[in-house]
Amino acid sequence: MTTQELNPGNLLKTSGSYWETCTLHAGVKLGVFTLLGDQQLSSKDVAQKFDGDKRGVEMLLNALAAMDLLEKKDDTYSNTPVSKTFLSKDSSRYIGHIIMHHHHLMDSWTRLDVAVQSGKPVRKRASHHETERRESFLMGMFNLAMNLAPVVVPKIDLSNRRFLLDLGGGPGTYAIHFCMNNPRLKATVYDLPTTRSFAEKTIAKFDLTDRIDFKDIDYIEGEIEGVYDVAWLSHILHGEGPEDCRKIINKAVSALEPGGMILIHEFILNNDMAGPLFPALFSLNMLLGTPYGRSYSEKRLMDMLSEAGAREIRRTFIESPNDSGIITGIV
Repeated sequence: MTTQELNPGNLLKTSGSYWETCTLHAGVKLGVFTLLGDQQLSSKDVAQKFDGDKRGVEMLLNALAAMDLLEKKDDTYSNTPVSKTFLSKDSSRYIGHIIMHHHHLMDSWTRLDVAVQSGKPVRKRASHHETERRESFLMGMFNLAMNLAPVVVPKIDLSNRRFLLDLGGGPGTYAIHFCMNNPRLKATVYDLPTTRSFAEKTIAKFDLTDRIDFKDIDYIEGEIEGVYDVAWLSHILHGEGPEDCRKIINKAVSALEPGGMILIHEFILNNDMAGPLFPALFSLNMLLGTPYGRSYSEKRLMDMLSEAGAREIRRTFIESPNDSGIITGIV
């Protein structure tokens, strides 16, 4: 190790990285990027539009410019292509809801040491929270899936499948994209009653109410109705412990006809559990918010599928901003 490597620079950068996080969160929460839109405005103009303090607003805008999220020319500010695409509510690719969900998680992350020592969550689950936080969570999941689904769905051949079970499907984003890509496919989304209204509005927006329906369920305790030939479990296992994961997988497999396909979409850890970084950190996020949730390794997920009677188990790698992957099996 060289002297240059043995310095605290990277540690200090990591330690203070939440400054940038909070700056981004403030910009989204205050609607700075939506307000700017296609315009070039001075800090005074921005401050007046949302009744902010000129000094504080100017500092925020300068910091956002230093983060390459705004462009500053003379005394005016404008959006960059990235901020206009992802941080303005006027964009179809807006991800501000998931950023606000991250903002709502911050308080619990400051108590990570407490959760590590106790092994118990220090916050309520987002899907069970009050309206504002639950909406940020649901809309955030929708926004992320709307960006990722067009990448994921074409990689999965469902051309010979007719009935999709989307277990814990939230607003039904993946069911929508699977149906759009496969005109003969119908789908049923199973999720909590609190999700129904948002899901039905979303499905109707895509004019798919005749092909996608929604059923209320607690997917651990509730029963799945009907028979399907493909089951999609996207980001639901990480919220549960191994025992309940096995129960969920067994339940999904039992709802499939012979030859049916089960697909698990998760943040997948290496088999030694020490990476990639995002799934490892996400596992801590589950420690903070659930009694038993965690990220799982590829081997652990494959073993669960095998124990449930699946065969031809394999992993599909996808281009994802957070190291998610898909594991499939045939029953």
